[in-house]
Amino acid sequence: MSQQELKEYFLAHRNNSEAFYAYVDRLHEEGNWVEMPPLNSVEDLNNYPEFTKRCDEKFKRDRY
Repeated sequence: MSQQELKEYFLAHRNNSEAFYAYVDRLHEEGNWVEMPPLNSVEDLNNYPEFTKRCDEKFKRDRY
């Protein structure tokens, strides 16, 4: 099952803890996230251009 399929399955079965942990494990395996500390304000996002770039790309991809 692809990461996207696993995500869709988990979202459709939110009470399934095994699906949740399988999805989180997959996220850790793939390592395709951006780590950053908690934000204190929206302006803090300016300090993480890689994160905002990924969000913009995902928004554009999911939108069309």
